[in-house]
Amino acid sequence: MGLPSTQASNAIIYLTYGLFLIMGLAFAWKFRNQSKAQFLSSNRTQRGLGSGILFTYPDIGAFAGVQGVLVYALASALPIFLFAFLTPIIRRRTPEGFLLTEWTRDRFGVAAALYLSILSIITMFLYMVAELSAVNSVINLLTGLNGLPALIVEVAVTTIYTSLGGFRVSFVTDNIQGALVLLLIVICTISIGTKSHIDQALIDPSGLTKATLLGWKLLYILPVAIATNFMFLSPFWMRSFASRTDRDLYIGASIAAGWIFVILTVTGFTGIIAVWAHGEDKWGPVSDWSSVAFFYLIAELPGWVVGLVVFMVVALSTAIFDSLQSAMISTASNDLFRNKLPLIYIRAGVVILIIPVIVVAIKADASVLQIFLISDIVSAAAIPSLLLGLVDALYFLNGVDVIVAGCGGIISVFIFGTIYYGSAQAGGQLIAMETLYVDDWGVFGAYVAAPVGGVLFMFASCALRLSVMWIMAKVKGTRFTGLDRPVVKADSRDVVEGSEEVRKPDEEESEGGKATGSYNRTERVF
Repeated sequence: MGLPSTQASNAIIYLTYGLFLIMGLAFAWKFRNQSKAQFLSSNRTQRGLGSGILFTYPDIGAFAGVQGVLVYALASALPIFLFAFLTPIIRRRTPEGFLLTEWTRDRFGVAAALYLSILSIITMFLYMVAELSAVNSVINLLTGLNGLPALIVEVAVTTIYTSLGGFRVSFVTDNIQGALVLLLIVICTISIGTKSHIDQALIDPSGLTKATLLGWKLLYILPVAIATNFMFLSPFWMRSFASRTDRDLYIGASIAAGWIFVILTVTGFTGIIAVWAHGEDKWGPVSDWSSVAFFYLIAELPGWVVGLVVFMVVALSTAIFDSLQSAMISTASNDLFRNKLPLIYIRAGVVILIIPVIVVAIKADASVLQIFLISDIVSAAAIPSLLLGLVDALYFLNGVDVIVAGCGGIISVFIFGTIYYGSAQAGGQLIAMETLYVDDWGVFGAYVAAPVGGVLFMFASCALRLSVMWIMAKVKGTRFTGLDRPVVKADSRDVVEGSEEVRKPDEEESEGGKATGSYNRTERVF
C-alpha cells in the first residue's frame, strides 16, 4: 500500500491532460465551421458532480453522521423536482424563453435580468475556484506533488479547446463525466470495503449513527441553500425547457434525482467510515481532516488504486471545469451583450476569464464546502423574492424591488449576526460562512435571515416606491398608476400602464404545457 511514485504520478496526471487536449482539439476541428449560435448554444453547464463532491460530502459525514449524509444527499437530489414544477409555469409565461433570465427580463425588466446574470456568473466563478482548489488538494494528498503546475496545465488545456470548440466540445466531456463518476465510486467502494478495517469500538462513541442537533439544523439549512442555488444554474433550466412534455420532464427529474442521491450517499459515507476506522488516535481531531477523509482512506490502498483514482479525479475535474468555462462565457455573451459580440471576442473572453480564476484559486484559503456555502447564502437571499414574481396577485412588484431584496437579504444576515454575536465583525464573518459545524444557531439563523429578510426588504421597497408614486400623482394632479397591471404591446416589449387585460393562448395547450398555437402578444399577465 502507498502512493504511486513521482514518475508514475506525473505520467498519470499529464498524460490525462494530454488525452483531453487531443480529444478537445479533434472535436474543435470537427466543429470548426460552426456558427456563433452553435458555439454558444446550450452552453450552460450544471453545478455537476465535479471532484468537489469528494470533499464536501465526506466532510458532512465525518461531522453529522448518517443523518447529515442522508439530509445532504436528499437536499442535493430533491431540488431537481423544482424544475419539473416551475418550468411549465415559466414557459407558459415566456413561451419563447428557455432560461430563468429570459423570464426575469420579461417579468421584471432589463435591470433585474442583468442582476440575475451577474449573480449567476459570480456563482459559476466560485464553482470554478472550488474545482481548481479541489484538484490541487487531491494531487497534493495522493501524489505528494505540488499541485500548482498541474492546475496551470489543466486550465491551459481546457482554455485551448474550449475557446476553439465552444459548447459542443464541452458537451462531449460532460458525457465522459457521468461515466467517470460511476466508475470512480464503484472502484473506491470495493477497495475501501475490502481494505479498510472498521473498529467497532469506535462506532457508538462517535455518535454518527444517532440524530444530532446539527443534523436537525441541516434538515432546514441544506434544502434552502441547495434548492435556491440550483436556480442560478442555467443547464437545469436548459434541460427542463428542452423536454417535449411535462411527463418527460417528470421522468427525467426522477432519474436524475435518484442517480444523484445514490452517488452522494455513497460518497458521504466515506467520511463516516474514516471516523470508524481510525477515530482521532491516528489522524488527530476530526476537524483537521474531515474535508479530506475520502483521500485519507484512498491513500491507504494499493498504489495502483491510488493511481487510478488520481487519473479519474483529474479527468473528472477537467470535464467539469471546461463546462464551467464555456458556461460563464455563454452567460456573459447572451445575458450581458445579447449575443452581439463577434465570435473572436467571445473566444478571447475564454482566455481572459481564466486569469482571475486561477489567481483566486491559488490564494484562496477557504475550503471547498465554504466556497459553496458563500454561494448558497447569496442565492438564499435573492431567489425566493425573485420567484414571487410568478404569483399573479403580486404583479405590482418590479425589478427595483427584486434587486433591493437580494441586497437586503445579505444585509439581513449581517444584522442578524451582529445582534446574535454582539459584534459587527462577527456579523460580517457570518456572511463568509467560515464553518457549518458550530454548536450555536448562527448558521441556521443566517439561512433564515437571508430569505425572510430578502422578502421583507422587497415589500418595503415596493411600499416605498408606491408611496412616492402616489404622492407624486397627488402633487401633479395625475392618476395613480402604481397598481395598474402591466401588459405588452402587440409585437413589442414595451409596457403599457393601466390595462386589466390578460394573456390568453390562441389555442389549447398540449399535454406538455406548451401552447400548440401562438400567444396573443397584445396581452400578457405577470
